[in-house]
Amino acid sequence: MQGPNQKSRPYAICSNCIMDTSDSKIVFDERGWCDYCNNYHAKIVPNWHPDERGAKELEAMVARIKRDGEGRAHDCLIGLSGGVDSSYVAYLAKQHGLRPLLFHVDAGWNSQQAVNNIEKLVDGLGFDLHTEVINWREMQDLQLAFFKAGVPHIDTPQDHAFFASLYNFAAKNGYKYILTGANYSTECVREPLEWHYHASDLVQLKDIHRRFGTRPLKTFPLCDILTFKIYYRFFKGVQVMKPLNCVPFIKENAMQELVDKFGWQKYAHKHYESRFTRFYEGYWLPTKFGFDKRRAHFSSLILTGQMTREEALEKIAKKAYDEETVAQDFEYIATKLGLTVDELKALLVAPNKSYRDYKSNMPIIELGTKVLRATGVQLALNR
Repeated sequence: MQGPNQKSRPYAICSNCIMDTSDSKIVFDERGWCDYCNNYHAKIVPNWHPDERGAKELEAMVARIKRDGEGRAHDCLIGLSGGVDSSYVAYLAKQHGLRPLLFHVDAGWNSQQAVNNIEKLVDGLGFDLHTEVINWREMQDLQLAFFKAGVPHIDTPQDHAFFASLYNFAAKNGYKYILTGANYSTECVREPLEWHYHASDLVQLKDIHRRFGTRPLKTFPLCDILTFKIYYRFFKGVQVMKPLNCVPFIKENAMQELVDKFGWQKYAHKHYESRFTRFYEGYWLPTKFGFDKRRAHFSSLILTGQMTREEALEKIAKKAYDEETVAQDFEYIATKLGLTVDELKALLVAPNKSYRDYKSNMPIIELGTKVLRATGVQLALNR
């Protein structure tokens, strides 16, 4: 299937990575390289130093966090999902003598692997854990609203709950530093907006909930993008640190190290520590819209030398997971949402929509992004 705003164009795929015209705005140069590849070499590589320079940057980062955290029970926050990126950040923090509070958000979709990984890390690292449990009835209602809206970004309720809970907690409790697992090594190719719209756009979240929701969001954590990008940063002093960009972060090596040291459990693919995200990325998105996020994930690994293009093409030719597991997840998701399997199937074949079909804060987001990039606060990852 094609997305709701994809124009018909001849199929083409990048000759260097595996991004293709399922991104309707992709651009190729005379070599057949896409704009993601060109952006990587022009803007990311010159500003990314996972070597001696990065090690010095990490040392300075750690010293600053320790200094500003003196006298506090914890000197920083780490959002922990149970996935490899956040897990390795926690391990890195231990290696450098930091005292983080591990912060987990239970939005009702954790896999058993995620629960196990969090428990293993907490026990193995000796860190404190704070868990925010989202009101399931509100989460369920908002999640169902996004399904009914027909948009690709049905993971927005979960993503919004994660970052809003973390940022609100940091601002409320005086935490100045949040360590995140975001990194160039596995995320230098970001998904196009038509695949995965900004989960931080509170205008859109509220509009979709107003149209399709039935239950007031009384306790669901909310945070507008301007609040955490501007107010929390420049007025509350909350800063986001990305330590994985300072070290040689190789995904497979990192996972094996976590397995060996903590009994951490591997999972099939990026973000599949959430059972909902596995279903959404592995089945719903490619089936309904023709968007396969593995293209972006594998392309990142190609550019950073962790996967060959041939390996990526072989993997992308296969479905993300088997039909039996898809059927089990389909029934599981339907039941958790209070639907029958047939009702969920009806939403699967309903008309496709995009973020453009609902109110959004895009003009403000675009302006803010330009300002942050112009001031050097934010680096352009894509175009």
